[in-house]
Amino acid sequence: MRSSDILIVDDEVGIRDLLSEILQDEGYTVTLAENAEAARQLRYQTRPAMVLLDIWMPDCDGITLLKEWAKNGQLNMPVVMMSGHASIDTAVEATKIGALDFLEKPISLQKLLATVDRALKHGEMQAAAGLAFDKLGNSPAVQELNQRLEAAAKQNGPVLLTGEHGSPFETVARYFHKGSTPWLESVKAEHIVDMPLELLQRVSGGVLYVGDITQYSKNIQNGIVFLLSKAERYNVRIVAAGSQSPKELAESANVDGRLLELLSPNAITIPPLRSQPDDILFLINRILTDLAESEKIQPVKFSNEALAVLRRYEWPGNFEQLHSVVKKLALNADSGEIGEQAAEEALGQAPQRAAAELVGGFDFNQPLRELREELERRYFSYHIEQEGQNMSRVAQKVGLERTHLYRKLKQLGISVSRRSGEKCDE
Repeated sequence: MRSSDILIVDDEVGIRDLLSEILQDEGYTVTLAENAEAARQLRYQTRPAMVLLDIWMPDCDGITLLKEWAKNGQLNMPVVMMSGHASIDTAVEATKIGALDFLEKPISLQKLLATVDRALKHGEMQAAAGLAFDKLGNSPAVQELNQRLEAAAKQNGPVLLTGEHGSPFETVARYFHKGSTPWLESVKAEHIVDMPLELLQRVSGGVLYVGDITQYSKNIQNGIVFLLSKAERYNVRIVAAGSQSPKELAESANVDGRLLELLSPNAITIPPLRSQPDDILFLINRILTDLAESEKIQPVKFSNEALAVLRRYEWPGNFEQLHSVVKKLALNADSGEIGEQAAEEALGQAPQRAAAELVGGFDFNQPLRELREELERRYFSYHIEQEGQNMSRVAQKVGLERTHLYRKLKQLGISVSRRSGEKCDE
């Protein structure tokens, strides 16, 4: 019996049931979602091994949902799109966003099973490759980090990760862990000195992560030097961290010079969180997803104002502080949404909150992108009210195709109910 959990998202009950029956007969565990909203909830509750996602659905099309998962850091499983009348351009767009494959309806049994098998194997390979899906963001700073990691991974020898306190050292260290090879972390300091060869034997062929060298005594640092001298014999890659800049490490009297000399050839600096404000939303949603899966904490939503507060913050404690703040807010949320005041209080900023300068009813102190989104929300809400929620007339009024209009409203967080008889043009 296979344990792979497959999520099927399709608004047609006949197709859902048929695909479910076929896959269950093959021994797979199957979960069903009739629309995008149900798929969102299920994705928050669990991480499926793969997703079969229909493109044309009434509440939200599959392309939009795929973009949402990619933006929120939830596209960490293979997704195969399905459609009976999609164009080549749509299939190409889905692939660029992150979809693994595309199935055209009606789907043959042989094609379905072959695609599912390939997707699941792809997911297993990506999961074994460490950071393949779970990235730290997409800002220029993170892209540069990824390039340096890729270059270092092609070489042999130890790696030194440097950065400020609270940087995601262990997460980045796992980039070097490949396939089903051994991985060892959280090594007891005394074991480095008392049983170094046993440690190397235990992790032979894999990666030994020794943690932050600045936290160790000179005796322990000497033990790491010994580990480095024997690592090649056991085919072990040693990854260490240093919560200081390379210059500070070189000038520190508390860091063994021999150890630093051995680690420095492959030194990589992790950028501070304040250098990637555009990744904050991605990281918050990734943290919320992990909390929902690991600790069963109910997902919450951050208001645009709350997100603006978090984006402007300097984050002296970096990723560890962000994780702590997001978890605290999620646990203490009275409703399903985190507001501006709650975010400020979590950061200790509430007393320093400045009065907003309102010009024409708009807060000109917020970033241009958020001000533009607020204007668009008011604009579309006005026309929806004027036309009595007749979305065909709204689309004509604002000069958008109804398909694009629904996508735009979804992006802006505007909920509308479809009138009787209206169908999605997609």
